[in-house]
Amino acid sequence: MPCADAALFPFWRQLTQPQKDRLFEEVREVHYDQHAPVRAAGDSCLGILYVKAGGLRLSLLSEEGREMLYDERRNWELYWLVDPLDGTVEFIKGNNEFTVNIALMENNVCMGAVIYVPYFEKMYIAGRDSGSYLKEHIAPDAAAEYTYDEIVRNWTPLPLAGEGPHDHPRVALSRSHQTPETREHVARLRERHPDLEIVEQGSSYKFCLLAEGRVDYYVRTTHTYEWDTAAGELILAEAGGSTRTLPDGRELLYNEEDLRNPWFVCRSKFSKI
Repeated sequence: MPCADAALFPFWRQLTQPQKDRLFEEVREVHYDQHAPVRAAGDSCLGILYVKAGGLRLSLLSEEGREMLYDERRNWELYWLVDPLDGTVEFIKGNNEFTVNIALMENNVCMGAVIYVPYFEKMYIAGRDSGSYLKEHIAPDAAAEYTYDEIVRNWTPLPLAGEGPHDHPRVALSRSHQTPETREHVARLRERHPDLEIVEQGSSYKFCLLAEGRVDYYVRTTHTYEWDTAAGELILAEAGGSTRTLPDGRELLYNEEDLRNPWFVCRSKFSKI
């Protein structure tokens, strides 16, 4: 079975277990003040990641560090791009649609990616030119420690067998960040696909649904940041899908002076839209 041996395995081995399990355990167990849940959770998660990244002598870029000057990071060759709590609105609402996004960037290209979905106990893994995979039943466990063979054993290649193409196109939308432009875009899609179905979902889990083949298309017409998309974009691409800017169809760029992404659309391997 192909795997991300060169780019992803060192990334996984050095970071995701057991450090990542401890991170998720904290996210699930700590009770947060309703006025500051995002900062508390983000700081708790990043505390572990900073320690580990420091041990690897890699820089780390995340939402909590977005005030860093461009001149300090513009020449980075190898670094982590991390969102320790993606889907903050959903996290606050308590609907469990949040993820942890970790991308290993080399010369501003994502080489290895992990998205963890604690509520569903799912972990999505991708290595550039090495495929995209789903590992299930990964519950937060402070004592967890896996060998490489244990990691790749029984993981499932993406997209999932039996998914797509769908008779009725499935379009993913952000649950909490829709705009008039989003609705206009969907209305234009309905003109060509009157039977399309809408799937509302929070966080980067939308990329995972695309990679699985369970949804076909995702449009985003509000600003996101680089740490929101890097891991998900690679996981989707290695599953045969694509992410392009809207309306000009370019690839997303990383470690830009402005860390905000343009609007974009994503398509699964099976998308007919």
